[in-house]
Parts: sequence; structure tokens; C-alpha cells
Amino acid sequence: MTPLSIIISIFACMNIEPIAFFHSPLTSKFGIPRQSGLTASLPGRIVPEPAYRHEEAVRGLEAFSHLWIIWEFSANGRQSSDASRHLTVRPPRLGGNERIGVFASRSPFRPNRLGLSCVRIRSIEMTDGEGPVIYVEGADLMDGTPIYDLKPYVAYADAHPDARCGFVDQKEWQPLHVEFPDALARLFAADELKGLMEVLAQDPRPRYHDDPQRVYGMPFAGRDVRFRVADGKLIVCEVVSL
Repeated sequence: MTPLSIIISIFACMNIEPIAFFHSPLTSKFGIPRQSGLTASLPGRIVPEPAYRHEEAVRGLEAFSHLWIIWEFSANGRQSSDASRHLTVRPPRLGGNERIGVFASRSPFRPNRLGLSCVRIRSIEMTDGEGPVIYVEGADLMDGTPIYDLKPYVAYADAHPDARCGFVDQKEWQPLHVEFPDALARLFAADELKGLMEVLAQDPRPRYHDDPQRVYGMPFAGRDVRFRVADGKLIVCEVVSL
């Protein structure tokens, strides 16, 4: 066998299992932030699988402020074996109607469905039933997402303030102004409401939707948040328990 065929054989036999699962108030793909960090107050929990429910697994992690998460776009379903179908994608930042190469994008539709996110660590709590639970903020993962690895963020190697960012540098994005009636806002706890407001400001709608009369529904923390968008303003119309 050639060296290349040996490497391919090794990866074909590699079995990757989740080391944890993510828990979030966002229970569907609709409304998930398009990048980590955009909704800095959005809470989430990383709950390890039984084999890693030991304090030793996170020893020293409390000294770091941020964390890299390697995870799976599990809600996308199994993609076709015809990889050519996913060689190009339509990024939301380009309005959802201009195609670029999949490897020049942060699209969730990728050959191996792997995601990479950087989040802020809020706290790490040792529990009796779930082991060391990591509480984070700013994740772009939906509830139930499998996690395959965790690595601490280190600024000297991970931060590149002079980096060029392609089409992202050329397309400015403005968040929406959110109007949330007090009577509806009081249905959420303070930390939930802050994260929800940030999610709504990012405009959860598909980029090609622009009907000011259409009412959308987004599940969040056990409730369906219904809203419409017009003239750069998102107006919450109703909140219904699920």
C-alpha cells in the first residue's frame, strides 16, 4: 500500500464518539446564531458523557476564559454521498443568493458536518449526576448537539487581529432593532431574555425572506416566540408555551 492509501485506511477505521452534549434554550435550527460570539449572553451547558464525568477531565480549565468546541451539525441529516452537491454554498452574509466554495465559507453543509465554535466559560460546576458541567455563553449550537472535543482558547496562538476575512470584510452587517413588549418579556428569566434579545437582533429569518407581514415562530426555552420584521425592526407579536 502507498503511504496515502495507508492514511486513508486509518481514517476510514477511526470511530469518533461524542464526549459531551450541548444544552441550549434553542431547540430547533431556526434561530441558531450564524456564528459563535454574536450573541454573547446566550447561555448554554456542556454536559459530559459518563466516561468523562470526572473532575480530572477538566482540571485546570477554570483558569481559561474561553473554549473551543468541536461538534457536529447533527440536525442536518445524513448528506448525500455525492460530494459535488456541496462544493459551493450560499452564505447569508452575501444575501443567500451568491455562491462561493464550501471551504471559503462557514456553512453548516460540509463534507463531514463538523463545526468549530469559540465560547466564553461562565463557570464549571461539579454535580452529582452529570459530573463537571461547563456553563458557557455565546454558542451557536442547538440543544442536543453532540460534542467531540474541547480545547482551551489561547490568545498567543489563536488571535490574529490583522487577519483578512474575504467577503466578510466587504459586507457590513447591521443587527435589527428589537421591540419586545414588557408583558411578553416578563415571561422569561433575566438571563434568558438577554440572550433571546441578542438572537432576535441577528435576524433569524432566511436571508431571502423579506415579507414585512409574515409572522415567524422561533422555539426558545420552552416557548414559541412569534415576530415579524419590517424596516430594520423586529417586533415580537406573541409568546406561546410549547
